[in-house]
Amino acid sequence: MTGEQIKALEGRLWKAADELRANSKLTATEYSFPVLGIIFLRHANNRFIAAKAEIEKSLPVHPTRGVRPMTKNDFLDAKAIFLPENSRWDTIVELPDSSDLGEYLNEAMRNIESEYEDLLGVLPKTYNLFEKDLLQRLIRIFNDEALDHMPGDAFGQIYEYFLNKFAMSGAQDGGEFFTPPSLVKTIVNIIEPNHGIVFDPAAGSAGMFVQTAHFVEEEGFEASNKVTFYGQEKTDTNTKLAKMNMVVHGLDGDIVQGNTFYDDKHELVGKCDFVMANPPFNVDGVDKSKDSVKNDPRLPFGLPNNDNANYLWIQYFYSYLNETGRAGFVMASSGSDAGHSEKLIRKEIIETGAVDVMVSIGNKFFYTVTLPCALWFFDRAKEKDEVRKDQVLMLDLRNVYRKVSSKIHDFTQAHLDNIHAIIGLYRGDNTLYNKLVEDYKAAGNTTELEWLTSRFPNGEYADVKGMCKVVNRAEIAENDYSLTPGRYVGVVDQIDPDFDYESEMGTIKEELKELNAKANLLATQIQTNLNKLGL
Repeated sequence: MTGEQIKALEGRLWKAADELRANSKLTATEYSFPVLGIIFLRHANNRFIAAKAEIEKSLPVHPTRGVRPMTKNDFLDAKAIFLPENSRWDTIVELPDSSDLGEYLNEAMRNIESEYEDLLGVLPKTYNLFEKDLLQRLIRIFNDEALDHMPGDAFGQIYEYFLNKFAMSGAQDGGEFFTPPSLVKTIVNIIEPNHGIVFDPAAGSAGMFVQTAHFVEEEGFEASNKVTFYGQEKTDTNTKLAKMNMVVHGLDGDIVQGNTFYDDKHELVGKCDFVMANPPFNVDGVDKSKDSVKNDPRLPFGLPNNDNANYLWIQYFYSYLNETGRAGFVMASSGSDAGHSEKLIRKEIIETGAVDVMVSIGNKFFYTVTLPCALWFFDRAKEKDEVRKDQVLMLDLRNVYRKVSSKIHDFTQAHLDNIHAIIGLYRGDNTLYNKLVEDYKAAGNTTELEWLTSRFPNGEYADVKGMCKVVNRAEIAENDYSLTPGRYVGVVDQIDPDFDYESEMGTIKEELKELNAKANLLATQIQTNLNKLGL
């Protein structure tokens, strides 16, 4: 299913579900989580059916007892969950009109919870609050045949799309947007989380963990044998969604609810092999007067003076790592150049030698905002390597994207592979580069072959004007300790025929509009304060 088709399906499902809510007696809060539970059930059923078909092919046959019955462990091994008979989608869809559908769904959720300890208390069980006709119509909406064979990643997007829409409608606090698969995959490819403790202190619905499992499996291993997942998430709904997502994908993880600014429930400072996250940007209002904040061991470089929490997150990610740990996280672009106390903190982090790669991402990669972002990467093993500690790869990918629609951009698989190969070359490993070259030749993919080999013709890393450059700490100091790649990589002289100038100008206009609105608001506040002072 293409990106456009997924977007169209999401829009269709949301429009139908939202219209039902608008004509019901339910508040957005009462409505949201049960609907997300139905999406979970539909997703779980898809995985159950696919796993069941594969399990049946390989069940051992006894000479007298016949075919061995399927077990719950068979489904766990197949990265799915076993659904009791009354919790299966077909059973629910075929219920007679006389059934008490609300109580039936509550019982279906209880039966799933009874099978899986990690889901106890997680699944919604308030369907009795729904009018029967409303529930029946919801089931019909999510019985859409387009969902029958939808892959897990795409279904995950629908999870997050509905969560965002509910958050924007006031159903939940926060309204953080989901991390696009392109960015999750880029983070995972660069930090390569294939062993030990993997932690996400802003876990959302556990997308980072799911992609990590895919990465480990692509290397030929079982994720449960190689990594241990820990997560912390502020909101109750996201915590429950994360636990649902983990179980549906057959993954174990310790995910707890807690506000990371004030609670460090896993106590993993200095213990993590990998940290990855998409924290909420530009959060104001963290109470720095709390002792838990003033004396936080996760803030070795001190408290920033302003109210922006970006440099709290950045320090958390550094502090959670062990001596060889790697971190990758999404951050507002402004964080790479922030001044005053944030600049002093950034300077100290740079001087440790842990900053490994900085990546600029273009606009429109998120569903709900059009602004660009940055990806930061730490590697604390660099701190002990006299050569590597003085190197940072600046990678400007603002002009690398696929235009999915007028509002959404992403990376293709070739983009992701090429980025991963560049990181390998930077680290002195040309294995993936050589494999891609051979694969592109075999497939006759001259476009990607030319893109890769024209930039790195010798199969070795080289600075590419307008895209990548390895800089040292002295050069960073000369540039006011900026970690913005565009400041270092330079600008390509010629006009790029593939660059979407019209889209870029549209984004600039949106940014200007937003900045003007903030300026007007600030001017009004200043005038109000002056009036109060009689000036």
